[in-house]
Amino acid sequence: MSTDAKTRCTLILSGVVAGVLVLAGLGWAMRTTDARPFCSSCHVMNPEAVAHKMSVHANLTCNECHAPAMLLSKLPFKAQEGLRDVFVNTVGSAPMPIIAGAATKDVVNANCKLCHAMTNMGVASMEAKPYCTDCHRGVAHMRMQPISTRMAADE
Repeated sequence: MSTDAKTRCTLILSGVVAGVLVLAGLGWAMRTTDARPFCSSCHVMNPEAVAHKMSVHANLTCNECHAPAMLLSKLPFKAQEGLRDVFVNTVGSAPMPIIAGAATKDVVNANCKLCHAMTNMGVASMEAKPYCTDCHRGVAHMRMQPISTRMAADE
């Protein structure tokens, strides 16, 4: 093998190894920043994290509900919302309780319907209200409310 061929092979192999390492790092970063420990690292998210940990969805990461399921939609959404959260938590003041915006509500609703598609097939009134959380408010975060303020569907 000539020196030029060896150099090309070395460059290609180096590129492949670098690409694999970059993809592995990005995968690790995505998993880490999707999870409850990362999300609850901001003190304003602690009550939501505690309530989520006690909910029926405790085995899911935050972004399995709060970010689009498709990767090409998830990345820009996660970047935009993450930057907004960082800004609000460092420069501004986060509203208490934290209220999801329309874009987040739409994403959460789509994810509810995606995960619970088989269950929802037999529900006649799926379109009775715009969002699943209009009836099932406490599924992930409001479980910590006093029992006297909960609705039957909050459990």
